Amino acid sequence: MTEPSTAGAVHPDPAIELIGISKRFGQVQANDDVSLSVRAGAVHGIIGENGAGKSTLVSILSGHYQADSGTIRLFGEEVKLASSADAIRLGIGMVHQHFMLVPNFTVIENLMLMTAKAPFLTASRKEVLSRLAEIGEKYGLTVDPQRVVETLPVGLQQRVEIIKALLAGGRILILDEPTGVLTPDETDRLFESLAVLKARGVTILLITHKLREIMAVTDDVSVMRRGRMVAGRRTADTDRQELAELMVGRTVTMVTNETARPAGPPVLTASGLSLTDAAGVARLSDVSFTLHAGEIVGVAGVAGNGQSELLNILAGLDVPTAGQFTVAGRTVSAAAPADPRAMRRLGVAHVPEDRRREGLVLPFAMSENSVLGYLDEARGRRPWLLETRRMRARCQSLMDRFDVRPANPRLAASGFSGGNQQKLVIAREHGAGPAVLLVGQPTRGVDIGAIEFIHRELLALRDAGCAILLVSVELDEILALSDRVIGMNGGRIVGTLAAAEADRRRVGLLMAGIGGTAEIAAGAQELSA
Repeated sequence: MTEPSTAGAVHPDPAIELIGISKRFGQVQANDDVSLSVRAGAVHGIIGENGAGKSTLVSILSGHYQADSGTIRLFGEEVKLASSADAIRLGIGMVHQHFMLVPNFTVIENLMLMTAKAPFLTASRKEVLSRLAEIGEKYGLTVDPQRVVETLPVGLQQRVEIIKALLAGGRILILDEPTGVLTPDETDRLFESLAVLKARGVTILLITHKLREIMAVTDDVSVMRRGRMVAGRRTADTDRQELAELMVGRTVTMVTNETARPAGPPVLTASGLSLTDAAGVARLSDVSFTLHAGEIVGVAGVAGNGQSELLNILAGLDVPTAGQFTVAGRTVSAAAPADPRAMRRLGVAHVPEDRRREGLVLPFAMSENSVLGYLDEARGRRPWLLETRRMRARCQSLMDRFDVRPANPRLAASGFSGGNQQKLVIAREHGAGPAVLLVGQPTRGVDIGAIEFIHRELLALRDAGCAILLVSVELDEILALSDRVIGMNGGRIVGTLAAAEADRRRVGLLMAGIGGTAEIAAGAQELSA
């Protein structure tokens, strides 16, 4: 286990040169004659729509796939990457969007799985602990080695992945959608860490949809569209609007909720909802609110403050410990629970926060995923039999409507990019014509063109009379779409703001636990002092 060879110095040759890289999967040309040059010791961003070929390209660079044609050079030397082991040996570390960690192992055990070289576990453990301390001192990346990974916040789990790459001698670090699962605070800490890594000579390749982040942390940016590299810019010489247009090939206009609408009748009323977990920890405490037809209510809060538990209770996934809610004339409580199937029959649809774990069955075909929870749509004359042709036709319609790529219902969900998986989940729930739509992180890991489309669809659904409860860690998304904003902190509702009153400062104060008109005014005055 050695230090990155470029640490502290800039190599005269590009860290990465990809020349004429092509890769096909069946009928899909994922990469088409792609060339890319990445300066050593720089942060280089790659952006593009979902399905543009970004993940395939970095999978080739990390040895997971092999290119059909083309050349790869690292620091001026041509290399062959026949496996991930080759990439690791040559100093390429990959931090995937979905972490490659064993959740019930400790940090040190996860690190030893990849980096242990001594013949005895005791010696390996001692060596890894020593290197872990060195990395903490040099890069500021510290983590308790004895903590079980699944007990760590997501931001620290990602840090373990970065440390793992550095322990293996990584001099090139690839991050694929690294902020898709992070809170704003965790994102800030990640970017602080990337600045330190860059200063120490590590080359960073950043794959992201978020143009704000590209502008904030990269030195250079390359744009992919439909499998080809279409543009490259020094970040200082471009802006978000130009990059957005290069990504999608047209002018992008982000929609906002600018139309004041009178509230419709109440369709969901929650009273005193509380949830205590098996360990006796209160996750949700005395939550009360009313959701009206034809409105979007945004729930703002740092992840882990009760938003997920609220969605799960309303979707029928969890049973409240206390309190109740009423929808379509039915009251749900601990004494009278309702499962997800019952909630759907009451007109409540649910886009879960984690599409991979809760929204899809990844080995299933997209056609099968398109009817999860709505099996009646796949039944014909014989109600006990699901008709494959009917499922595929329904899925094809949803794919065409929501621009899911590739538009092939027969492909397994695991073969689609995260953004295209998300579009299918939203299409499925949207297509049910719900009276209430519960939406968790609707645009997590989704490109700017798809974000524009999803926002338009949510607003159109609201205008058609649907009541939408929106949970998002993207504060800009909450502000752009919501008619009202609820702030949550510590499992409680701290306060509520009308759209006209909501701005980043006021909503941020609610997220920090400061609620009420007087408190918000005082907090805003203190922040501006």
